[in-house]
Amino acid sequence: PLPMPTSARPAPLAGATHRGHRSLPAMASHVTYASREDTPVEEAVKKEWSTARKLMEVLATAEAVESHVPELKGAIFCGHLVADLDSIAGAIGAAALYGGVPARASGINSETEFALETWGVSLDSIRPVEELIAEHGGESARVCLVDFQQTTQLSPAIKESQIVGIIDHHALQSSTIQTKKPIFVDIRPWGSMSTIIAHSFVMLKAPMPREVGGLLLQAILSDTLNLRSPTTTEWDRKVVSMLVQYTGVVDVNLLCAQQFKSKSRTLATMSAYALCEGDLKQFKLGGPDGSIVRMAFAVVETTDAPTMLARVSELVPELVAAKAELSSRGDGGDVDCIFLAIVDIVHLETHCLVAGGGGGGRAPP
Repeated sequence: PLPMPTSARPAPLAGATHRGHRSLPAMASHVTYASREDTPVEEAVKKEWSTARKLMEVLATAEAVESHVPELKGAIFCGHLVADLDSIAGAIGAAALYGGVPARASGINSETEFALETWGVSLDSIRPVEELIAEHGGESARVCLVDFQQTTQLSPAIKESQIVGIIDHHALQSSTIQTKKPIFVDIRPWGSMSTIIAHSFVMLKAPMPREVGGLLLQAILSDTLNLRSPTTTEWDRKVVSMLVQYTGVVDVNLLCAQQFKSKSRTLATMSAYALCEGDLKQFKLGGPDGSIVRMAFAVVETTDAPTMLARVSELVPELVAAKAELSSRGDGGDVDCIFLAIVDIVHLETHCLVAGGGGGGRAPP
């Protein structure tokens, strides 16, 4: 059972400090797991312990990363509109790795706030992207996109001519960014963009600040639903095991529980409008007759799905209104369909509300 023997744990990071940090989950050396079946996270941490240890030993041996990827030196690293934990942690991690500045395209959610507080990272360290672009020369500013590559998710402050890189884990679709010049691209079919960043720290043998490792760990757990999502890969499991060792988290299950509790904390007080607009992304799909189908997709992840489902009578009219509002903006035509997915992160079930041409309602299970 975890934790591993003291001799198998990593030495403390040079210069690491706990000042300003929230009390980290179960950082003591005692065994915290009762006799029961392992969770997917525990199973991955133990199964990949030795492999992850080897990955971790490669870290912090390079003198400079800039020589490997000079085009990203000094760039602004920014995630998508309606920022989530993966886009925020990824921007912070990528900026630390490549020598740039992290930015955000919107405010943050309660889960991201919890992660920043846990690892003692101030929100002031990841400022709004429009402020940073103005400070970095305006038109001449260089931006690397993280956790997305769709024009529909791009901050209005970022022009495509300013984009010098993309780091992402999503599919390429019809709204993918187009550039006039070759750019740095790192897209991998992994469960989280933060997995890519953590793996790149290893491959480039770069020193990883402990708080960055903690944020990347929590972002991976968030995007993969504690390694239970069907998008989870072996690399996600290996990197989670590595980061658990590297950051010194003993009870990763407690961290998972606290994190997902924080994700659901503010949902009960949010309006129906905020729930439908809070994590909304737009996509363009090719129709069978060559036409373009525009759709919008919003997601609410919760540990209390029954409470959310009890608000269907509020949510459906708001979803119809959101569809009409998006269509009226005149930036690409009518939205043909809008979805609101209520994801039960405890039972791994999704309940979908749909508004199409004939109104809206709850889709059959």
